[in-house]
Formats: sequence, structure tokens, C-alpha cells
Amino acid sequence: MATKDEAVAHGYQLLRRKPAMALRQAGEILRQYPNDAAGHRLMGIARRMTGDEAGAIESERAAVIASGLDRELMQAATALVDNEIPIAERILKQRLKADPLDFPAIRLLSEVAARVGRHLDSEKLLRRALEIAPSFTEAKANLATVLHKLSRPGEALEVLDSIEASGDMQDSHRNLRAAALGRVGRYQEAIAIYRQSLEKKPGEAKLWMSLGHLLKTVGEQDESIAAYRQAIGHRPSLGEVWWSLANLKTVKFTPEDAAAMTNALDDPGLDEDDRLHLHFALGKYYEDQREPGASWTHYAEGNRIRSGQIRHSADDDARMVDRTIALMNSKFFAARAGQGDPAPDPIFILGMPRAGSTLIEQILASHSKVEGTMELPDINTIARSVGNRHSDDDADNYPANITSLDGDSLRAMGADFIERTRIHRLEGKPFFIDKMPNNWMHVGLIRLILPNAKIIDARRNPLDCGFSNFKQHFARGQSFSYDLQDIGRYYADYVRLMAHFDRVQPGAIYRVIHERLVEDPENEVRALLAYCGLDYEDSCLRFHENKRAVRTASSEQVRQPLSRSGFDRWRLYEQWLDPLKQALGPALDQWDDAQRP
Repeated sequence: MATKDEAVAHGYQLLRRKPAMALRQAGEILRQYPNDAAGHRLMGIARRMTGDEAGAIESERAAVIASGLDRELMQAATALVDNEIPIAERILKQRLKADPLDFPAIRLLSEVAARVGRHLDSEKLLRRALEIAPSFTEAKANLATVLHKLSRPGEALEVLDSIEASGDMQDSHRNLRAAALGRVGRYQEAIAIYRQSLEKKPGEAKLWMSLGHLLKTVGEQDESIAAYRQAIGHRPSLGEVWWSLANLKTVKFTPEDAAAMTNALDDPGLDEDDRLHLHFALGKYYEDQREPGASWTHYAEGNRIRSGQIRHSADDDARMVDRTIALMNSKFFAARAGQGDPAPDPIFILGMPRAGSTLIEQILASHSKVEGTMELPDINTIARSVGNRHSDDDADNYPANITSLDGDSLRAMGADFIERTRIHRLEGKPFFIDKMPNNWMHVGLIRLILPNAKIIDARRNPLDCGFSNFKQHFARGQSFSYDLQDIGRYYADYVRLMAHFDRVQPGAIYRVIHERLVEDPENEVRALLAYCGLDYEDSCLRFHENKRAVRTASSEQVRQPLSRSGFDRWRLYEQWLDPLKQALGPALDQWDDAQRP
């Protein structure tokens, strides 16, 4: 007599040729083992193959419920909860080797991949689970989360729409929808969702914080501060909220605030992320108090914690710049002249973070023909696809793999960028801005795939810029910014690469020196608009009156008139900045009086 596992295996074999017989086989298994997850999975697949969609959904849900009683899957889930990733991975891979159609196991394995940052692998696994069981809501929710983390919010919204259409929408899905809506500029819809969620759960500190983030973005500063204060009232140790208040740049903490943050730090059980955010916030408090010693202590500790959480290799950055310079000479570009997508729509603003790029964006986005979007991830995504073109590891293949791209491929990549970014263009204007600063690494790629795009290099005093990065905790990315030497080397490599493109592609990059823009705004703005091929409009000088949404840390600063207040802030901290100065090397020497206003 066949065992249950043999009966299931036979059912899978029948699926290929005789799904109706597989359906009967599943029925026999479930008559003997009513709670058998494999039997329900077989039944679901067979029902779908025989056209019984409603029955398939019923079976898939029964399979998920039954899997919750499976000892092996529970062991894997427990290992995930305990962050014992290798154990969970081993259990799940053995499980799937025996039964490749076990879609709850596939979903759990996708979580293993996501936990270690392999989000593309996680996406593939989730899509496989949904091929087997299209109604698997938990996998859909996980897929939406992964797509959101991969900076593909439009696709995440499509998945969430399918959950809503199935009637399975939960509060957690709605909140993820709000986050994705915020990423595509549909801020008011997102705000409405968070407000509805808070009506149900007014004590949820993180919901108040998320609402505060969006209110800040749309310029409702008072309401934003009130939302952040609500979050603090419900959870005083939530460090990200304190940092969010500090990150407005316009809020001055009170001594009572400082005492509350200090008390939170005294808790030995405080979460590491809360701790680092509190240190950055206290650094800002003591900076405002003109107490550089205390301020530096907190900034340094916040950076120490964060640098221990992430990996950054300044050597890797330098090698990529070396490879780019060696490959992309004048002959390289001459051989590819006239290729790429001819669209003139994009205006790239790039360079170092905290160098005045948000100000330039705000000026340009105040023009009637230009839409400001946000820091878009798409050029980096395209660059990674080039690096992965012939292998799974792009470490040494970019930009070398560009040489294997023909004119059609370059044009397709440019068109792909235009299509990818369309979701962010809500105003129908002919030009739009991509303000991702790190795109400086991909100027050569931009020139090849979008030869008519404008490229603006936002540059600022390296010491002001370097220190400003050190005291800034970024929500994501910018791994170089938590160590003074890494900051200096990153800045130096950026300047080195821009100088190379000035030589081999003269006039392709327009440089805006932040200090000159602040000191002589009208002439600088006129010259900037001329480079972009735009007529002068007085609204660009009145940029601070523009009510557009701004996502970056400078959101409140660009809603005010120009000020010199950010000049030479580094001097108060000079005694600690020798590692930055040394790492900057020639980049600091080149910043002489001739570059100052």
C-alpha cells in the first residue's frame, strides 16, 4: 500500500498529463488525511488546472492553514524569529528539494533571502510561490514589501491592488500602500490612509511618525511637528522620531527634550537603531547650543553605531572610478556618438549629498516647464543590470560590460529609464529632475543612454559638505557618510571623476558652486536656466514660495530665502576633522580662494 508521500508524488505526476485524475488522487489523500498540507496543495493545483478557480482558492487557503500545523515549517519559522538564518535556510531547502511545489515553504525561504539583503532572490521566490498559488495573500503582501524595498513602488501598488480586489486587505497592507503612495508622489492619498489608521489605533507611535514624514514632505510643518510629538508621547524612546524632529533643521529642542532623550539612552535594553538616532538628535541639540564638545561626542557615537551596522569600502569606490576613467576616454564616446535615446526630458542633479542639490532642484522646479520628482533609483538599477549582464556579480564588471552594448541596447536602456520614471511625473511638464546625488558614479552611462539629458554637478566647500554628511543620518544608503576618512575619500573620488569628464566630454556637465549661488543668486540662476535651455522666469528666484512636496533633509531650508548660515559650520569642529582633511587630499587643496565667492 502506498504511503501518503508516495500518493502525493503520484498525484504530482498525474498533474502533467491527467489533471482530472490528480484531482481524484488529492481527494483520496484528503479523505484519509483531512489536514494534510501537501494534499490541499495538490488539490488546489488540480482544481485550477481543471478550471475550478473558486475551488482552487479554497484549497490554497486550506493548504496555508494546514502548513501552520507542520512541525518542520514551524521549526523554520521559529529559526527565522530567532534570527538563526542558516538553520531556517537548511530546513527549507531540504523541504523544497523533496517537494518543489510547497508554496508556504517557498514564501518562508523568500523571507530568508530578504533578511540577508537578497531582495531580488526574494522577489523571484515569491513570484514562484504565486505561480503555484495565485491567491496566496501572504506571499502577495511579502512581494509588495520587497518591491517597495527595491524602490519599485508602482509595482508594489499593483500587487496591493490585487490584494484589495480579493477582499483580503488588512491594516498592515493599507499602511504599506500609504508608504508606496508616498514614494510615487501621491502624498494626500497616503496621508488620508495614515489618518484613517490612526483613528483605529491612535496609540501607534510609528503610524504617527509616518504621518509626520508625509506632512513634512508636503510642507505642513506645524502639523508634522505635532504628529512627531504625538509619536513621542506614545513612545518616548523612539529615536527615529527625535531624529526626524532634528532633521527638520528648523526645530530647536528644549532642555526638557534633551533630558528625555538622555533618559532614553540610559536604558541598557534600548534598541540599537533607537540609540543611534537619539545620538544624532542630541548632536543637533548641542550644536544649536554652541557646545561643540558635547555635540561631537553624540555625532561620533551615532556614526560609530551606524558604521558597525553597514559595510562600506572606499577602495571599491576608488577602483570603480579608476575603471571608469581608464575606459571612458574621448575615443570611447566618439565611437558611440549619436547612440542612446534622444529624449531631452531628464535633468540630473548629482554630486555629494548635503551639497545644495535640493536648493538647485527647488529653483528649477519653480520653472513652468520643469517638474521636480525626487531621488530616483533607476540609473543605479540600470547600472547594476549592466554589471550583471554576463554574471551574477557586478563587482568588477561595471563599467566594462558597457563595451558589449550596441546602439540598440543603449537606446533601449535610455527608453527604459524614461518609462521607469514616468510614474513620478504627475504634472505633465516637458522636463523632470532626478536628484539622486550618487548618480555621479554613472555620468558616463547617462551620457551614453541619454545623450540629450542635462547634468548638473552640485558642489560645496568640501569641509562644510563633509562635516554636514557626518552629522546627517540618512534614511537609506550613503554608507560612506559614517566615517570621516570614507567621506573624504568619497568626495575626492567624485571630484576626480568629474574632472575626467570635464576633459573628455567638455561642456557636458554644468557645475553649480553652492556658495556662489547663495551670494549671487540672480546671475547664477540665469546661467543655470540658460544651460538647461530654459527662458528666465522670476519664480525661480522666488523658489522659497513654491509649495511643492520635498522629500529630502533640506525640505524646510529650501522653503526659506537664501542664507549664509550654512557657511563654515565645520570651523566649530575643526579640532576633530583632521581625518577628513587628510582623506580629501588634493580635493581640499583645489578648493582655494578662486572658487569662493
